[in-house]
Formats: sequence, C-alpha cells, structure tokens
Amino acid sequence: MFPRTTIAFALALGLAAMPLHAAEKAPTTQQQRMTDCNQQATGKTGDARKTFMSACLKGETPAQTQQDKMKTCNASATAKELKGEARKTYMSSCLSGKPAATS
Repeated sequence: MFPRTTIAFALALGLAAMPLHAAEKAPTTQQQRMTDCNQQATGKTGDARKTFMSACLKGETPAQTQQDKMKTCNASATAKELKGEARKTYMSSCLSGKPAATS
C-alpha cells in the first residue's frame, strides 16, 4: 500500500496541474475574431476605430478609406514595378475597385 503522504502528494500535484490544462483551451470564435480585428485596427483611433471594430466584430467587411486604398494600390504597383502609363492605368483601376488590367 502507498503511504498517505504519497497519495496526498500525487493528489496535490494533480490539482496544481488542473489550471494549466484549462488554460490550453482554444479561444472561442468571438475571442479569435476580437484578436484578429484588434490586429487589423492597428493605427486607427477614435470614431474610425469604433466603426471599424463594430463592423469587423459583426463579420462585415468594413469599407476601406480612400487613404488606405491609396496605400494598398501604391504598394502593389511598386511591387509590380509598374512605371509610366502602365502604373497610371493600374492605379486608376485599383482605386476605383475594378479588376486591374495586367501589362
């Protein structure tokens, strides 16, 4: 038979490990969405952040601001190494939301 101290020690060790096991649970869908939306809202403040977070948490795709569109389209055009008329055409179609024509 096991001495009482060994049983008590094993029981205490098992109880100590329980909170660790509970912490390993995957986040709920809402918690994951909150984390994702928070990361996407980096740099937004005030009413713009509130509006973005509200739409994001509802699962809606928030409208992109003109400034954000400009940054995205510019970065894309630079990555594609577009110059001159090709860049102008690409930027126009990108900013209007139409599929970009590739050259």
